Amino acid sequence: MACGSHSEYKGGAEYQTEILEGVGKTTLIRKASEALKSSRVPVDGFYTEEVRQGGRRIGFDVVTLSGTRGPLSRIGSEPPPGKREFRVGQYVVDVTSFEQLALPVLRNAGISGPGQRVCVIDEIGRMELFSQTFIQVVHQTLSTPGIIVLGTIPIPKGKPLALVEEIRNRSDIKVFNVTKENRNSLLQDIVMCVQSSRK
Repeated sequence: MACGSHSEYKGGAEYQTEILEGVGKTTLIRKASEALKSSRVPVDGFYTEEVRQGGRRIGFDVVTLSGTRGPLSRIGSEPPPGKREFRVGQYVVDVTSFEQLALPVLRNAGISGPGQRVCVIDEIGRMELFSQTFIQVVHQTLSTPGIIVLGTIPIPKGKPLALVEEIRNRSDIKVFNVTKENRNSLLQDIVMCVQSSRK
């Protein structure tokens, strides 16, 4: 587990990035977002959430921090007519729905007023990376002075994801390895790291 934040100067402006990986990431990132908002820190972004039916996971939704929700993926669903099918295991990814919700939030993070802001990106994973536009916008967001990214990346398994590995290896990234055992104790550390990054 890493605590603190590495700063880097680009264009005279300091920026930092915090990234989480492991088990219980979304719950932790939602709690951290709520804690930051209650401390009057400007926070925007999105998270992914399991969709269950009859106790069984049938897919994932993308949910903006303002509460707008749409499908990210569903088990065995068909892609929209005329659209290419993107699949991760049994899940068919709805790239169009994802882009319609996530991209405006990320783009607005870079233009929403003075001062440092926190941009939540949960998750930068296999499903989301079917969107080439998302990859470009993540690069832009990570390079924008005044934005602190609080995001999640998956633990490496199987074929490496280029953007995930690039993020993991950046010198301005702090990675917290989230486990079932430490996820509750990490909340305060993460909130403190983001708040100290804003100074």
